[in-house]
Amino acid sequence: MSFPTGLRLSGHGLMLREWDDGDLAAMVGLFDDPDVAYWTPLVTPFDLGAARIYLKRAGERRAEGRRVQLAITVDGHEPVGEVMLMLAGTGLDVAEIGYIVGAAHRGRGLAARAVRVMTGFARDTMGITRLLLEIEAGNAASEAVARAAGYHLTDAPPIPGEDKGRPLYLRTWAHGRR
Repeated sequence: MSFPTGLRLSGHGLMLREWDDGDLAAMVGLFDDPDVAYWTPLVTPFDLGAARIYLKRAGERRAEGRRVQLAITVDGHEPVGEVMLMLAGTGLDVAEIGYIVGAAHRGRGLAARAVRVMTGFARDTMGITRLLLEIEAGNAASEAVARAAGYHLTDAPPIPGEDKGRPLYLRTWAHGRR
């Protein structure tokens, strides 16, 4: 499966676009945050070097057809966060969506709107029928995003893991009918 080139998605008052080299400083401002460090696997501190590596890896994963990571913007220019679509493998009809919104931009419904736009793209353009979110138990803000974007908690057992030396349990949320 491959993603369209020059991907730009719009809807719900947002423009989602590809990251580029001009976004490195903005990425630092968005991702070098204690909440992002705690709830995501991103490195901390997230500095310009980390941003360069992140952007390079995003390009590699996109080229492999495994993941597309888009900047969330309200104007098509200044990033306020990121939303990503991650495929488990080529030809599969299941994918996961992830998202981050910078601290200065939270509380405006940006993450839920971005997830809705990405969900529509995944279903309508990519033909993905089962969309999931994996949210760490206790992440109330992310659970609120999931609910607002039309996702519900599934009965799947929590997925155990570890991040930065601490144990975690990811709960699975699915889009659409129960």
